Amino acid sequence: MEPGRLYLVATPIGNLGDITLRAVEVLRSADIVCAEDTRRARILFERHGISHRPISYRDYNAARMATRIVVWVREGKSVALVSDAGTPGISDPGFRAARAIIQAGLPLEVIPGPTSVIPALLLSGLAVDRFAFEGFLPVKKGRRSRLKELASEPRTLVLFEGPHRLGATLRDLAGSLGSDRKAAVARELTKLYEEVVRDTLGNLLLRYSIKPTKGEIVIVVEGFDAYSKRRKRQKTAG
Repeated sequence: MEPGRLYLVATPIGNLGDITLRAVEVLRSADIVCAEDTRRARILFERHGISHRPISYRDYNAARMATRIVVWVREGKSVALVSDAGTPGISDPGFRAARAIIQAGLPLEVIPGPTSVIPALLLSGLAVDRFAFEGFLPVKKGRRSRLKELASEPRTLVLFEGPHRLGATLRDLAGSLGSDRKAAVARELTKLYEEVVRDTLGNLLLRYSIKPTKGEIVIVVEGFDAYSKRRKRQKTAG
């Protein structure tokens, strides 16, 4: 490891064995390790013999911690940052630290590794040659306009959602994109209770309205091009 730089380190999304040798090396060697969830990080560290006590880096303190990280890196310290799961900076506060380091003209390095986006996309059975990652939809402001844009997005869509909002998001997707649009809900990827349900948005809405679920969720939705071609074929066959 080179001193005076920030390392964004990807960590497992579920199975603790899904971590790279390089990630373990960086986490063991770093001067300082920051984590979005220190309890989850300590479980991972104990599994792989990493002795660091991680410092909390969350939404509520991200701005302050990003400033501290810049100071540490300027002092020549190597700082590693991990998120709850996956790669820091993707739909989590890690992007604040990355942006602060870049704006300060300091070295930034990404240690790639696990992600839920690609497994969910492959497990969905939908087109994988072109896809658009949307992260989390806006909860309130801008949600309707974003859904309107996505209705005509030609590529396969990949979205994140929490279990408590899954029903509402499926309802909005079905209403804006079409209830007969093909989709998949991937839950708890790489974990013991991994589940992938493939159906239409309308049927998925019915399923998860009746049966609430738990765990980290990725929604994959058929793109408009594939959807419109499929509907034309159905009309011709009918």
